Amino acid sequence: MAHLIKLPSVAADTSGGNLHQWLKKEGDKVAVGDALAEIETEKAIVEINAEHAGVLGRIVVQAGAASVPINTVIGVLLADGDDASAIDRALAEHGGAATAATASKVAATPPAAAPAAAGTPAAASAAAGSPAASSSAAVPGGRLFASPLARRLAAQWHVDLLGVTGTGPHGRIVRRDVEAARDRAPVAAAPSAAGRPAARRVPHTGMRRAIARRLTESKQNVPHFYLSVDCRMDALLALRAQANHGGAVKLSVNDFIVRAAALALREVPEVNVSWHEDAIEYHAGADISVAVATDGGLVTPIVRDADVKSLSAIAGEIVELAGRAKINRLKPEEFTGGSLTVSNLGMYGISQFAAIINPPQAAILAVGAAERRPVVNEAGELVAATVMTVTLSADHRAVDGAVGARWLAALRTLIENPVRILL
Repeated sequence: MAHLIKLPSVAADTSGGNLHQWLKKEGDKVAVGDALAEIETEKAIVEINAEHAGVLGRIVVQAGAASVPINTVIGVLLADGDDASAIDRALAEHGGAATAATASKVAATPPAAAPAAAGTPAAASAAAGSPAASSSAAVPGGRLFASPLARRLAAQWHVDLLGVTGTGPHGRIVRRDVEAARDRAPVAAAPSAAGRPAARRVPHTGMRRAIARRLTESKQNVPHFYLSVDCRMDALLALRAQANHGGAVKLSVNDFIVRAAALALREVPEVNVSWHEDAIEYHAGADISVAVATDGGLVTPIVRDADVKSLSAIAGEIVELAGRAKINRLKPEEFTGGSLTVSNLGMYGISQFAAIINPPQAAILAVGAAERRPVVNEAGELVAATVMTVTLSADHRAVDGAVGARWLAALRTLIENPVRILL
């Protein structure tokens, strides 16, 4: 029997996505687990994998279609022995024949010559072209065929898509094409009549809207409180230098902090929680989210079970996750959930700051720069030392002040006695 391919629920806070591209063509054989298509969500580009084997009989929603709701039928997979009539029967049984026709019609609507604002009806139709017409990125009449992500980046970077050659499926313009055009000839804002650069408006991306929504909800609805401590860093920096001497994996200060945060959660499990309206959830593992800055905004990939992994394993995992985060290639499960977030702005010279909690987590650690400061030693003498200020933002509904203070004390003890981080 024919199987309907539906847009899956790719992330907990996502109601749909843009159909970035098909990885199979009609008539291609498909095995269980094969990647069929890519969906662009608010935070990543996610693959849809086949749950059944067969042949891709029909593509219902074309590549480039924007704002496709979850559970929309996007294609039909034929099983062995099925003929073409099985496609229409499967769609009719689903009650989606009319919907499928409408979806195909919307996906085939020719885009306008100028990019439309993301999230508008014009953007939905402008993002897609018919299979026949999409054989090239630009055709006579000014019709362009580009992915929604490519259109948004072109608007953001002032790249004229008419001058871009597409290297995607059927000549579609994709992200790498826009990036290449930007790097070849960056376009400055046009000067105003007064001789000053004119102000410009950049439409919000889906990721930026998601970040704005979640952080606003967190700041408005979560009762934050803040605790700060200074940590002596000299011993940790010396240990790091020794560990990195001749080593294949180079450890960063942030790698030590991520593992120390996980070990502190093990010592003070009352911070390893999430707030829900009906209960407080105590997490079994110490999963540390690491804030990564990307062109589109902040992403927080998760190092799972960081309390039981070696520093070298954590370092390699952070590099790999951050690399994929910057090109929107994280899987939803790699940035959804987590116990606590570490946000480090120390590399930018920021001495101290307070971060906004990433719900449903109950805490986030803001890490400042390690600086040379005057301190008083145990003998009462004024000496120079390397000191780092960290600030814990905690959800007072789930974490009491004394509990947060105990967790910060455990973290500082680990950082100032870094051999314990290695154990």
